[in-house]
Amino acid sequence: MKLTGRDAARYFAKPEPHRTGLLIFGSDAMRVALKRQEVIAALVGPQGEEEMRLTRLSGGDLRSDPAALLDAIKAQCFFPGPRVVFVEEVADSHIKAFEAALGDWQEGDAQLIVTAKQLTAKSKLRKLFEGHSNAYAAGIYDDPPSRDEIEATLQKAGVTNLPQDAMTALMDLSRQLDPGDFRQTVEKLALYKRGDDSPVSADDITAVAPTSTEADLDDVLHIVAEGRTREIGPVLQKLAAQGVQPVGLCIGATRHFRTLHAACSDPGGPGSGMSRIRPPVFGPRRDRMVRQAQKWGTHRLEQALGILTDTDLQLRSTSKAPTMALMERALIRLAMLGAR
Repeated sequence: MKLTGRDAARYFAKPEPHRTGLLIFGSDAMRVALKRQEVIAALVGPQGEEEMRLTRLSGGDLRSDPAALLDAIKAQCFFPGPRVVFVEEVADSHIKAFEAALGDWQEGDAQLIVTAKQLTAKSKLRKLFEGHSNAYAAGIYDDPPSRDEIEATLQKAGVTNLPQDAMTALMDLSRQLDPGDFRQTVEKLALYKRGDDSPVSADDITAVAPTSTEADLDDVLHIVAEGRTREIGPVLQKLAAQGVQPVGLCIGATRHFRTLHAACSDPGGPGSGMSRIRPPVFGPRRDRMVRQAQKWGTHRLEQALGILTDTDLQLRSTSKAPTMALMERALIRLAMLGAR
């Protein structure tokens, strides 16, 4: 059977112990790993691995010994309680081992938790689990977490008393961070507010949010788009110290100004155009970029893209000019153009 959307989120949090198994697949290994950790923890509890009620196998193990899967499912444990056999890095090439395991599974056997990379609708492994009457298959995609998922993460971390503005800030943050980083941020927030019964504020979230090169890159792009020429040099020095390369900076700036140009060119205006951007831009960042597009206008944005194209060609040429200086000059020109 297939699990999707809210049904999948509910099942990950509270899996059914009498099921034969669950296949979790997706292109983002971190997202898949977090979901299988959640499911396994809910099935065997915190002592499951210590009590040897969790058996780990890999696709390589099954390739060398296909019978190992069925043996692990049927094996008895000294400690009472539900058992799980977790198999990672599987593919359609392991289909025979799983056909035998699912076909011979009986009540009381260990439940199968299986993870794989992205599987197409034609995948034999995916069809096997989706077509089984007592097993599930769930695809994990790169969509931002839903409000329900964020609230479940907060509840597990013990974060309560969250007003609407703080929740909005946290939802914006969840769309910017990888799932693992977001979960760590929520755990840091729980420690930060420990012993403090006051409502969580947006400042609290800012205090625990990770600082990253990507955030700093966004900072310099906003500075340029808003015409704040004097602030460019110090931020560029910080980026250079973090290892950001001029070519990467130029690519980021080009992407930013192309987004502004696409929004500004929309017949419905920058606000409507920004809503059509893919991947979508959310929250305060979206509002900020709408204002930038309104200020620049289509003509000046086309000039900005021309400057960035010329700079990119110079950076990739055989010129011996200092590349970061070239990039800084281009950004200053852009900022001055935007300030007119």
